[in-house]
Amino acid sequence: MARLHLVRHGETTSNVLKRLDTALPGASLTDFGARQGVRFGLEHPLDRSAVLVNSVANRAQQTAELIGSVWDASTETVEGVHEIQVGDLEGRSDREAHEQFHDVVVRWHRGDLDARLPGGESLEMLHDRYLPIVDELAAKYLTGEHAQDVYLVSHGAAIRLIAAHLTRLDPEFAMKNYLSNTGSVELEFEGGLWVLRRWGDAALPTEEGTETAPGYEDPMG
Repeated sequence: MARLHLVRHGETTSNVLKRLDTALPGASLTDFGARQGVRFGLEHPLDRSAVLVNSVANRAQQTAELIGSVWDASTETVEGVHEIQVGDLEGRSDREAHEQFHDVVVRWHRGDLDARLPGGESLEMLHDRYLPIVDELAAKYLTGEHAQDVYLVSHGAAIRLIAAHLTRLDPEFAMKNYLSNTGSVELEFEGGLWVLRRWGDAALPTEEGTETAPGYEDPMG
C-alpha cells in the first residue's frame, strides 16, 4: 500500500546554533545536512516510482533536491507545508525562548487550537494551510490502481503536529518523540483513515520496546 512519508529536512546552520528559525526562506543546509539528504536517498532506494515534494523553505528544497539526485527524480515545491511560525521568538536561541516555544507546543499537542506565540501562528492556522495539501496529495497519489508513495520534505514541529492530528495519536507520544534531521513519519491511508506506520526511530505505541526521544537540544525537532 502506498505511503505518505513526512521527512524532516537536513541539518541547517540554525539547527547547529539551536536558533528558532521558521520565517521564510530560512537557513540553508550545512555540509553535514547536505550529506544527510544524500544518505536518506541512498538508505531509501525506490522499488517503484514515487512523488517527491517539498516546502518553500530553502532547507526543504535543498534536502529534496539532494534526495532526488540520488533517485534521479524531479521535485515539486508546494505552498502551505512550511514550519509553524514562532513570531516574535524568531531568530532567538536562548533558553527562555526555547521554553516558551516548548510550552506552546505542549498546548498544541494537547488540543489547544488557539494557543500561539506573539506574532506567530496558532495550531488552527497550521491546520488550515497544511491539511488541504495532505488531502490533495492523498487523493491524487495514494489511492487507486496506480497509487504511488509520496515523500514530503517538511519541518519537525509541523510534521509531529500534523501526523499526530491525522492519526489521533497519543499526545504524550508525539510530544516525547522528536524527529532528528531527515527523520521521517510514515502514514498509510486506509478506508478513509490515516494509520501510523513509522515515527522516526521510535517504537510505535502498539509495539514492544523503548520509545526514543532524540533530544530537546534541537527545539525545532
